[in-house]
Amino acid sequence: MFSVGQNVLYGTNGVCVVNDITEKKVGKVSMEYYVLKPLDTNFSTLFVPTKNEALVKKIRGVMTKDMINGVLSKLPEPGEWNDNKQERSEQFKAVISNGDFTELIRMIRLIYKHSDELSELGRHLHMSDERLLKEAEKMVTEEIEFVLDVDKQQAIEMILK
Repeated sequence: MFSVGQNVLYGTNGVCVVNDITEKKVGKVSMEYYVLKPLDTNFSTLFVPTKNEALVKKIRGVMTKDMINGVLSKLPEPGEWNDNKQERSEQFKAVISNGDFTELIRMIRLIYKHSDELSELGRHLHMSDERLLKEAEKMVTEEIEFVLDVDKQQAIEMILK
């Protein structure tokens, strides 16, 4: 259970604060919701039903400085690039859906490595890889920025070092 005022990560929405836990009536059914406010925007509010396990599993507390520094101190190897666009896309989407910090970093590092290889050949990333990279970066860099009080570029440099 999360509490009001707690900073959390919610899927690809990045760092949010739990503004409230409230009951809302939809039709004849009354349900309890977490009211999440993403820190990067003043324009959106998210309502997550507390009884919807699939959605609640996408919420987790923000990591501590020690936890983030621990992962960054032993950065995962990026692995091998999958040339099959469909398989690669499914793999990347699964990593994003899972939201595991270490696996997101591994994915980001792999895409950057491949992008560098393509640049040497005068080519660019596929648009779908670029889009998935941006989603993964948002999830990871916002948490690093928030916890370690750095800017986005510094967060990316920490991931790629």
